[in-house]
Amino acid sequence: MNRVIARKVVPTYHQIFKLSRKQFCSDEAAKSSAAAASSQFNQQESDANLSLTGNVQPYDIAIVGGGMVGMALACSLATTPLTKHLRVAIIDSSPALANKPCIKREDPPDPRVSTVTPATISFFKDTGAWQYVQQHRHAYFDKMQVWDYTSLGYTKYDARDVDKEVLGCVVENKVLHSSLLSRIEDTDFQKTIYHSRLTSMSLHPSSSSIVVDSTAPTEASYARGRLAKLELSDGNSLYAKLVVGSDGGKSQVRELAGFKTTGWKYSQNAVICTVEHSVENYCAWQRFLPAGPIALLPIGDKFSNIVWTMNPEESSDFKSVKEDDFVKAVNHALDYGYGPHPKSSLQGSAGMFSWLRGNVAILANESFEIPPKVVKLASERMAFPLSLMHANEYASKRVVLIGDAAHTVHPLAGQGVNLGFGDAFALSRIIAEGIAVGMDIGEVSLLKKYEAERKLANMTMMAILDGFQKAYSIDFGPLNILRAAAFHGAHFISPLKRSIISYASGEQRLPLFY
Repeated sequence: MNRVIARKVVPTYHQIFKLSRKQFCSDEAAKSSAAAASSQFNQQESDANLSLTGNVQPYDIAIVGGGMVGMALACSLATTPLTKHLRVAIIDSSPALANKPCIKREDPPDPRVSTVTPATISFFKDTGAWQYVQQHRHAYFDKMQVWDYTSLGYTKYDARDVDKEVLGCVVENKVLHSSLLSRIEDTDFQKTIYHSRLTSMSLHPSSSSIVVDSTAPTEASYARGRLAKLELSDGNSLYAKLVVGSDGGKSQVRELAGFKTTGWKYSQNAVICTVEHSVENYCAWQRFLPAGPIALLPIGDKFSNIVWTMNPEESSDFKSVKEDDFVKAVNHALDYGYGPHPKSSLQGSAGMFSWLRGNVAILANESFEIPPKVVKLASERMAFPLSLMHANEYASKRVVLIGDAAHTVHPLAGQGVNLGFGDAFALSRIIAEGIAVGMDIGEVSLLKKYEAERKLANMTMMAILDGFQKAYSIDFGPLNILRAAAFHGAHFISPLKRSIISYASGEQRLPLFY
């Protein structure tokens, strides 16, 4: 990070992709998109980027990684009064930014989805991006049922238990990304998208005594440690007061900045796909099986998303088996497979944990339900390995990490992207607070405020998810009984249930306190 670049940077014309402002997909839009794609790399340089003196104009912020979390940060900056004037570079070689995807309602849902919490939905509404999500397929759910293969217990959550309308909403990742991009395009935000990859990053130590033999103010600022320099795979170089790494679990920014990480790989893969029912699914379902949990999430129009955690050998088999055999395996896993259904008092069995219930009667809508049957596979099956990773630091001078670049978690509660969105909106707010008092937005003391806030929230959630993963990876009699007691406690102890729902909804309140 402290290496010095001796050569002088000569500003050159670079290729910048100009995004179409259209947000809907139609035949006419597809034609215009194709026409725009043919000229997407027109060589140009605006007066804002190249002054008459030949000095390269620096950016305020360079966001490396234009995925959902990176675009959420850009969207928040673009719609916040104190930050909407900032000049921002977005660096990402993804085709999703080069060619905005054509999203058609009649197409089956993509298997890559996210379950966004009420807190995330609120963030999207605050920026004005949620209105674009609502124009595409999405599915709210207000109930969730969780149980395991031992049949000893289950729990049901209802949004009404915490006076909320919904527990969450399942949305395709491409819809979330496109909605954020559409909202940004409807502002006057000064953004430049570089369809390229970061290859190197450098920053001089701070010093006001360095003598710089240059008439270029940008190079002088860089030499004094007031700017970071980024070099891209297409030959471009740019400078920024702050570099944000939102480039995923294998973050190049994290590596170049020298941030160390802690973590481990789980001996599990997740198989994801879209399935279809004969009836609409309005509930989120999760069953813990011996090899890992299987989740069935509503996505709308009689479709659901499957996230099935299993060992790597099984995932390879389930990716390649015939469609009919896979559908049978899914229904088996969500029904009588591995063990019978849990029983409630409505079925005449009080069970060993009836003392937790006391004299409270179980209502009909709190009894155990069987998930809707899957009738067909509606997408390709995809598999990816699972791991836990946490950066020991999120921030240093002029560099900060958000999203998967800072942390990756097990997907069993669908919290990963929500933690990332929380990072993005928190960083945007803290940048605005710094601007309000005249601070340098790349100053480490300001960025450490973001780190302190998000580290606690992220590490708490990571510890909970990792604990769940380990607790349900062991098939041991006494532990099975303890897990069942936890299910019953969450089901019958109202304050505990409310606390769990509130925490999972994005309220930063520890699960055991309400």
